Amino acid sequence: MASASGSSVRVRFCPSPTGNPHVGLVRTALFNWAFAKHHGGTLVFRIEDTDAARDSEESYNQLLDSMRWLGFDWDEGPEVGGPHAPYRQSQRMDIYQDVARKLLDGGHAYHCYCSQEELDTRREAARAAGKPSGYDGHCRELTAAQVEEYKAQGREPIVRFRMPDEPVTFTDLVRGEITYLPENVPDYGIVRANGAPLYTLVNPVDDALMEITHVLRGEDLLSSTPRQIALYKALIELGVAKEIPAFGHLPYVMGEGNKKLSKRDPQSSLNLYRERGFLPEGLLNYLSLLGWSLSADQDVFSIDEMVAAFDVTDVNPNPARFDLKKCEAINADHIRMLDVKDFAERCRPWLQAPHAPWAPEAFDETKWQAIAPHAQTRLKVLSEITDNVDFLFLPEPVFDEASWNKAMKEGSDALLLTARDNLEAADWTSAESLKEAVLAAGEAHGLKLGKAQAPVRVAVTGRTVGLPLFESLEVLGKEKSLARVDAALARLAG
Repeated sequence: MASASGSSVRVRFCPSPTGNPHVGLVRTALFNWAFAKHHGGTLVFRIEDTDAARDSEESYNQLLDSMRWLGFDWDEGPEVGGPHAPYRQSQRMDIYQDVARKLLDGGHAYHCYCSQEELDTRREAARAAGKPSGYDGHCRELTAAQVEEYKAQGREPIVRFRMPDEPVTFTDLVRGEITYLPENVPDYGIVRANGAPLYTLVNPVDDALMEITHVLRGEDLLSSTPRQIALYKALIELGVAKEIPAFGHLPYVMGEGNKKLSKRDPQSSLNLYRERGFLPEGLLNYLSLLGWSLSADQDVFSIDEMVAAFDVTDVNPNPARFDLKKCEAINADHIRMLDVKDFAERCRPWLQAPHAPWAPEAFDETKWQAIAPHAQTRLKVLSEITDNVDFLFLPEPVFDEASWNKAMKEGSDALLLTARDNLEAADWTSAESLKEAVLAAGEAHGLKLGKAQAPVRVAVTGRTVGLPLFESLEVLGKEKSLARVDAALARLAG
């Protein structure tokens, strides 16, 4: 099998364009991309779109957009081209038909005329007898007369690959040596009765023709590996393939209740993370931890650091649990690592329609640039910026009633009056001066700063928690801030 040696490494990422990309799929793409980058090799991006009932052009375009958003560049594939084009399976049907003919002519495959009803009956009988219930080889050695009889009945055969009657052993890059006994890997279909090739044929044929050296894929495909290795040996004999690739099967990504994360799980959709404002580098950092780690004491690192250190043999074969809170925490670290100008620009989609609740003309670029450094330290995801800065651009704060009731306790009106007088006299070019004004008001009423600033914060921003209060007051400005304190006092009096 192939070994990782310099630029000879060729890996592939070959999703089907069905629905929104799944974070487990992204983790697979990441490991392949990092492996190729680490070895100075080639990443082939291939689209497996032979399932016309489920595939769509919309999903295809979404896949390409997602790859670009994540920062994955590919060396061969859609929009790039390459020596093995086309890179969409739907455009390679003549290739699969030709290989299927060669397998039949070479005795590596045969026509199977069994009906589904016959297959089900024999499988049930095998189970009842305590025997393996896979295909029993019924059509392996049909006589010419039997074939003619089946044809006379109008049966349309599928094409089955003839598995060798010997164990298949291979060394998985993640799991070590694995052996499959022949009774557990029966002959399998590679072409439907209507002539349409199956995944079991097209996937390894494309890998062979595109000279893929390493197949890194999900654990759910492990059981198909002995089939593919046997097929590879046949393709080598026929001159279609040059070598058998090395296989590495990545651990399951688990969701809630330690069940495999599926497309139906809300937290599995890549689009969800984009919409919430995860950074690609933050999300990829977290996904890399689902089965791999840079070191025992470092969870936060750059993609370049990952690429430099990545070795697929270090991947843990045990299932990895997706932890949304940890994902958010790592993303928050990456937000804080951004240059403040970069941060300000990345927030911009959430400062505009349809996300922003304020009128476009109400947005003030100067105020945004002034508050951005303070906001950067508070966010877990970029979408949180909208609620954090709405007080700057709305004509009045949006009051959360629970926050109002929590902050405006008995005596809050007297405190606010004192705070207002002190703020009136304060230096509004200095957040520290504003802090001293509120601190003095609190002391006058026997309150520490934390208790004293709560009514002021709610009066000005509408919320009990948010960006640093005194920097927020400074950016909002004296006139608007005092007007909001006055409005809160009027509401308390009313």
